[in-house]
Amino acid sequence: MARFLALFALCSLAAAATVATATVSGKPFLVKGKVYLDTCNCGFETTATKYLPESHVRLVCTNRDTNAVTYSANAVTNSQGEYSILVNGDRGDDLCDVVLVKSSDPLSGKPDSGRDRARVILSRNNGLVNDVRFANNLGFTTKQPLASCTQVVAQYHLNDDNF
Repeated sequence: MARFLALFALCSLAAAATVATATVSGKPFLVKGKVYLDTCNCGFETTATKYLPESHVRLVCTNRDTNAVTYSANAVTNSQGEYSILVNGDRGDDLCDVVLVKSSDPLSGKPDSGRDRARVILSRNNGLVNDVRFANNLGFTTKQPLASCTQVVAQYHLNDDNF
């Protein structure tokens, strides 16, 4: 009888976990991030970084085996250079990246290599309980670095050997 009760309890627990997962999986994810202008072309955010309103980003999810696009959504940054993208459904079998599309600043150059995309994990099978996913900030280079960039770079104790 004790074995039967233990087996029944184990099966009940597994069923409850499955129902809980199915209930949660219907909730959408929220992907958040920022877009900036690297005003000194340092390759990273500095005290002189400018966050870009009205810039465009796109979330693109592709099948990890075929590279076929399975999901895509666009967003525009707010006055602080922040974007939010609502994603319906678990994208656990996909590779999802937020990519830069267009800057709103006329001084923007090309997307900064290494800062032009950010991978986000949109699955509930990874131990994260929050529905908000934060992407690394995305950046554009500038066509005309600021005159004060020498002082900005000096704050980081960088020289020609390591910059």
